Amino acid sequence: MIISKAKGCYDLYGEEAKKFKMAEKVIEEVMEIYNINYIRTPVFENSELFRRGVGEETDIVSKEMYEFKDKSDRSLTLRPEGTAGVVRSYIENKMTNNLVKPVKFYYLEPMYRYERPQKGRYREFTQFGIEVLGESNPLIDMEVISAVIEIFNRLGLENIKLKINTLGDKETREKYKKLLIDHFNNYKDNLCSDCQRRLVTNPLRILDCKIDREKDFFKEAPKIRDYLSEKSKKYFEKIEEYLKSLNIDYEIDDNLVRGLDYYDELVFEIEVDSSTICGGGRYNRLVKELGGDDTCAFGFAIGMERFLSLLELPKETEDLTYILALSDSERLEALKLARYLRNNNKRVDFDTESKSLKSQFKKSDNLNSRYLIFINDEKLKYGKVEIKDTLNSIKEEIEIDKILEYLK
Repeated sequence: MIISKAKGCYDLYGEEAKKFKMAEKVIEEVMEIYNINYIRTPVFENSELFRRGVGEETDIVSKEMYEFKDKSDRSLTLRPEGTAGVVRSYIENKMTNNLVKPVKFYYLEPMYRYERPQKGRYREFTQFGIEVLGESNPLIDMEVISAVIEIFNRLGLENIKLKINTLGDKETREKYKKLLIDHFNNYKDNLCSDCQRRLVTNPLRILDCKIDREKDFFKEAPKIRDYLSEKSKKYFEKIEEYLKSLNIDYEIDDNLVRGLDYYDELVFEIEVDSSTICGGGRYNRLVKELGGDDTCAFGFAIGMERFLSLLELPKETEDLTYILALSDSERLEALKLARYLRNNNKRVDFDTESKSLKSQFKKSDNLNSRYLIFINDEKLKYGKVEIKDTLNSIKEEIEIDKILEYLK
């Protein structure tokens, strides 16, 4: 009986693995130049962290968490998102005492949600995110958004669209929630079952509905930007000013609220070719709600699986050299030569087992090798090997210490 992978999981190999490593390298390069440090938090946390941090009424907590009891009857959860764990670490490790503010982190880690598997959406998935804690300033928001766009640009993505909205401060949201309740109560029977529940528990989440959003009464709902406090209005105006100064195109989406309860002020999403790749925003209440000091923060996350589907691998910049050998002594020389060439940054492979040149030719073809080096005991006595350039069908005999020069 063959044991298959668990539903909603996948194996990463081949071209997708190469795309992941390429994206990972670019992410690390951009994080370095933006002076954002890596953080890794546990794969599982106490369930209460996500219930308080993400929100009881979110789909993540109410429907999708992988929650279990350990042998001491403690309730634990495989992390469904990265922000709550980073905030917990920030509080627990007393990073509020850091001399340099803000504290800037990024993570690139697996997450787990029990949801319906589909293309680009899995139960085990990888998330890249940035969290900046300790300052409430539109410049911080711009730093993070700029870093994301820099990553996209370096990976050659086009048709990038930034969508923004504001959820305002606490004063604005309380006023706005009452207006939403009054409006949607008039159409309660026309709402989907989830939105009927949200009308009682969290009316803001109704704006995130994918089922009702094309209905007329939905489009006629009040817009939060019309009810912003003076402070929130100025904050959002600064965001627009900075985006224009940086020549970053954007679009205001009044229905953009994101799916988590901890956001306030700016929220944003980035689309590539009309597919939403990342989203985030400011969360100035979460640190305090999880037991820390009153600390402002801003962050975002990207689901890597959907992101990778948009990337294209560049053509190999370094041709592959394949070494062919038959006898044990020839294979030893192949091993030594391969190590020497690799130390000089050449892509090299060689056969470790086959006793047939025909079989080795076939392997080299399957690997799309450009150069073939033939190791022969007799020629080695004179310090020579044969090398073939398959692109030009040229084969010649050269001294073994001239191979690197030949390949260059």
